[in-house]
Amino acid sequence: MGARSAQLKRPKVFRIVGLQALVTLLISAGCFLLADGVSAYSALLGGVVCFMPNLYFAWAAFRHQGAQMAKQIVKSFYKAEAVKFGLTAVLFALVFALVRPLNPIYFFLTYAVVQVVHWLSPLVIKR
Repeated sequence: MGARSAQLKRPKVFRIVGLQALVTLLISAGCFLLADGVSAYSALLGGVVCFMPNLYFAWAAFRHQGAQMAKQIVKSFYKAEAVKFGLTAVLFALVFALVRPLNPIYFFLTYAVVQVVHWLSPLVIKR
């Protein structure tokens, strides 16, 4: 067994975030076609507020790999989750403080759908 076989595959978290981004774009495009521009960018912002913190988490939490880095891995998971939570709160605050007009129904519905995509992604993305 060589060094190549001993390496672990990285988790497919970036595929999950990519799926979230794709669903965000599809919902936003659907809102643009079926409703109006305000609904479309409200939906887009709802998806972005959901998947951008997940993108940060995926990048920060999975930087380290291997048994030698076990302590760093645990620390990076805790730090990444804390920053993800803070980033989500900041993004929500920025959207509601700066974006006028905003359709909150499309914003929250898209946020919820993109979050559910994260939960159901193991069914979509094969291991």
